[in-house]
Formats: sequence, structure tokens, C-alpha cells
Amino acid sequence: MKIINTKDVNFKNDFDDILARAKSDIKGVSSIVMNIIDEIVEEGNVALKKHISKFDNWEVNSDDDLMICPKQMQKAYENIDENLRNALHTAYDRIKKYHEKQLPKSWIDFESNGTILGQKVSPVDRAGLYIPGGKAAYPSSLLMNAIPAIVAGVEEIVVCTPTPDNEVNELLLAACHLCGIKKAYKVGGASAIAAMAYGTQTIPKVDVITGPGNIFVATAKKLVFGEVNIDMIAGPSEIGILADSSAKPKYLAIDLLSQAEHDEMASSIMITTDEEVAKQTSIEVENYLKTLERETIARTSIENRGVIIVASSMEEAIDLMNIIAPEHLEVMTQNAFELLPYIKHAGAIFLGENTPEPIGDYIAGPNHTLPTGSTAKFYSPLNVENFMKKSSIINFSKNAINELGEACALLADTEGLTAHAKSVRVRLED
Repeated sequence: MKIINTKDVNFKNDFDDILARAKSDIKGVSSIVMNIIDEIVEEGNVALKKHISKFDNWEVNSDDDLMICPKQMQKAYENIDENLRNALHTAYDRIKKYHEKQLPKSWIDFESNGTILGQKVSPVDRAGLYIPGGKAAYPSSLLMNAIPAIVAGVEEIVVCTPTPDNEVNELLLAACHLCGIKKAYKVGGASAIAAMAYGTQTIPKVDVITGPGNIFVATAKKLVFGEVNIDMIAGPSEIGILADSSAKPKYLAIDLLSQAEHDEMASSIMITTDEEVAKQTSIEVENYLKTLERETIARTSIENRGVIIVASSMEEAIDLMNIIAPEHLEVMTQNAFELLPYIKHAGAIFLGENTPEPIGDYIAGPNHTLPTGSTAKFYSPLNVENFMKKSSIINFSKNAINELGEACALLADTEGLTAHAKSVRVRLED
């Protein structure tokens, strides 16, 4: 694994290159995705069937073939290994408990002049969840997307997932049953995003779309934003690690690889203050790579998008990591909690050597749908509020409008909005 030092003459150029790797090439696929969206809007299910044949390698004979039957979900749930079913329930319970703490509240405030102001928080009517497939199936993503929607009180949840060769992952089906999903469809990629955004003869139009995906999915979400709400534009998976001399290289190495095995575009970056830890971690990465089932994918990721940076101080290491703003950030230092106040930008922060990133992927409770590509500087993890919206509540008494009305009308006058001003003054004159 490549090692660079902040003291190197070319460090700035090398670091800029690291930052550039995190950027998704949305412009490069926008025209392709726009064509897919246009076809879905114009042709509906006809276009869906054509896209499934092209991208997922199976023929859809009827509209019913697009749907996943709830009975199939129940059967999968009943047939999975008992230990695996228990693990699903443990994850479900922990994720639900965590997200219940996020619920925003409606409120009402009464002013002395009779004004009543407030906020009403309501769930969206219908949410669309995109669950990736392809190189791997992710039942955990179903839990992470469905549970906050359930906690928010969304009445109808729609799931779309690609099914190459018309094969559906049994554990994903079991997770759907556990979450009470009634509407799930065997549609993936940009086609699924377009179908949920605009609706087809089979797939209903939703109000918000959440869930991770490849560059085509991310681009489609960006293009349909405004027609529906979205959670974020998520790109390839990332991990950043801050490490000092106390960190164990074998832990660091396998944690870097935990993201590299996702796909070739994943990014694994470690910044350490200890040159020996950097060297030993690089050696351990190579040792572990030889043992991985997904070695080819992980090796490509590490070679093209992996790097270990040796920093002069932990302050410098943190500054660099805040610029990177990684999706996942592990703090593998002697006193991890002491660094927490200085970490400004990260999707999820994992503190201490016993908190590897996969704990957050499956069982800890916080959501694993996280901002990537430095967008943690302004995006948050998927949460309950992604499935809710707020309405303002306003009620003025006669005393209140008499007290504040002229100021309101004067502001309207200055903007040249005569009817606005008159709307208030007619009540003052009454």
C-alpha cells in the first residue's frame, strides 16, 4: 500500500490527487442517465422491461413479474438459519431504538398578544428505497433505509432492487418481511430511480427516494431531485483512519480492506503520526489481501485509491482528515475521545480499537447510509427526518394584527406589493 509523508516535496500534489479520487464523474454519465429517465417517463413499464433485459439479463413477460410477492418474503424469513434470523432481529431492534431518539417534535408557542406560532411535523405519504444489488446484495441497507421510514410513520414504503438473472437474495427477502414491506420490485439502476420518481403502470410515484447505489443511481437521484426529495448523492464507499503509535497494524490493515472489498472505486486512507505503524500496516494489508474472497476487487481499490499518509503531528493529521471528510472515520489512538472535539467532518465516527467500521454497517444502531466524496461537510447520515417534513403554524388574534400589521404592511410597500399591504391594512381598518 502506497505510503506518503506530509514532508515530501510533492505532498500537496499527491494530496490533491487523493481528494480528486473521491469525486464522482456524474457529468460523464449524465446524458446516458437522462435518456433512461426520459424513456421511463414516456414508456413506463415498457421501458423498464427493456432495461431489465439489457442490464439484468432476464426477460419480463408480464407486469406482475416486476413484483416481489410478500409470501416469497415470508417464506425466505421462515427458511433462513435461526442464528441469522436472530441476528437480523438484533440489528432491527438496535437500529429502531437509535432512530426513535431522532424523532423531531411538533410544538406550539403562545405569545402575550394572542399570537400562536408553531411547527407541525408529518411523515411523507410514500417513501422509495433503493437497495443495491449486482456485485453483492445488502440486506443491511434494507434495514437501514426502511427502519427510519417506519419510525417516521411513513404509510407506504416502496422498495426497488436489481435482480441479475432474476435471482433475489434470500436474506434481503427475509429483511423485507421483518420490516413489513408490501411493495417491492425487481428493478435496479437509474431505471428504478426514474420509476419511483415519476411512477409507472406498476411502480407508484414516491415523495422521497433514499439509498446508496453506483454512479448511475447517484446521477439519477441528482437529476430527479425536485420532482421528489432525496437523501444525498452517495458515491463509492470510503474509510479514513487516524492512528498513533498505540494502534495495532493488523487492525488498521483489515479495517482499510473492509471498505476496499466493496468495489474497485472504494477509497481507503489512513493518516498516522508513526512511520513504523505505516510500514507495518502496509505489510499487513498485503498479507490480508491474499486471504480475501474478493481479493481482486480489494487489490484494485487499494492500488488505485488507497494510501497511508505519515503526518508530523496529530493536529496535522486531523486537519487533513477534516479536509477529506470521509464517509467512515476510525479513530485508533490512545485517547480517542479526546480527539472528538477536533473532528469536524465525517459521516460516522468510530472511536477506539474495539469499534471497527463493520460494527456500524450492521449492528451498532446508527445509520450506515452516509455522505461520501467530502459531502460530510454539509450532509448528514440518513435519519428519520429524511422521511418527514415540517409545516409552520401561524394564528394571529385581533390584538396581534393590530400590533404588528402596520410594520408588515410597510415592508410590503417597500417591495412594491400593493395587494400584500392592502391585505393587512383592510383588517386594520375593519
